[in-house]
Amino acid sequence: MRNGEIVDRTIELLDQYVFPEVGRRAADAVSAARGRYGDELAPAELAALVTEDLQSINGDKHLRLQFTDEALPLSTGEKDADDAVEYEVEAREAARRAGGVPKVERLEGNLAYVEIELLWPPVISGPAMAAAMTLAHGADGLILDLRRCRGGSPDMVAFVCSYLFGPEPVQLNDIYFRASDETRQFWTQSHVPGPWLGPDLPVVVLTSAFTFSGGEELAWDLKELGRATLIGETTRGGAHPVDRIQIHPHLRVTIPVARSVSPRTGGNWEGTGVVPHVEVPADQALARAVAHLLA
Repeated sequence: MRNGEIVDRTIELLDQYVFPEVGRRAADAVSAARGRYGDELAPAELAALVTEDLQSINGDKHLRLQFTDEALPLSTGEKDADDAVEYEVEAREAARRAGGVPKVERLEGNLAYVEIELLWPPVISGPAMAAAMTLAHGADGLILDLRRCRGGSPDMVAFVCSYLFGPEPVQLNDIYFRASDETRQFWTQSHVPGPWLGPDLPVVVLTSAFTFSGGEELAWDLKELGRATLIGETTRGGAHPVDRIQIHPHLRVTIPVARSVSPRTGGNWEGTGVVPHVEVPADQALARAVAHLLA
C-alpha cells in the first residue's frame, strides 16, 4: 500500500471522530499536507508526520496514525473478528508485562505499593490485578503508582476502584458514544476476587506528565470521589476512548469515538489533565507519598 492510500484511508476514518466538525477540520489539515507524505517515508516516519497534523487541530493525543513494531492483521470491518485479533494482541503483550502490574511490594510502615503500567481489560489481566490487590490486603496504607501508566480499559479502572470501596456500588464515570448516541455508566462491583481493601484504607495515587488515558481516569475518579490523595505532576490530558483500525501491517488509526463524562460535574480531563492535590516532580512523588501516609 502506497503512502497516499494510507493517508486517504486515514482521512476517511476521521468521519467517525467524536466531534464531527473537529473531524472534518482534521481531515482538511491532513489533506492540505499531502506534500509531506511522500512514498520515500518509512511507516514510522509517515505515522509521526500524519499524527502531528491530526493533533494540530485540537491537541487530542488519542488521535493518531500509530506505528506498531509488530506486524498485525488488517482490520476487516467485522467487529467480532477485529475484536478477536485485538484480544490476542493484548493478551500476548499483557503476558509479557506481568498483566500491567510490574511491581507489588511492602514499604516501611506497612504500606502497600502497587505499580500499574497498563490497565488491560479484566478478561485479560483481572487475575494479575486481583493478585496485586490481595497482596495489598492488611496494609495500613496503599500507594497506586500510575506515573508510567499509558492507559487502558475503563472496565479495569472500575475493577481496581471496586477494591477501594465496599459492596455497595459507586458510580465512577460515564462514557458517551457518538455512533449510538448512548451513554454507558461505569460502577464499582458488588463482589471482587479476594478480600476488599475497603473504603477506610488511606490511598495515595502517584501521577506524572506521562500518565495518560485510562490511568488518568483512575486518578480522576478517585480524586472526584474523595477516595485518594494525588501526589505528583499534572497528567497528559486524554479523555477520549478510541477505536483502533489497522490499515497497514505496521500502521493503525486510533480514532476517538467517545468522550468521558463525569456524572458529578459533566466534565473530564481532556486537554487539561488531572491536577494532583500535591504537586511535586514525578521522581519525588513516592517519597512524598510515604511521608504523607506515615504522618
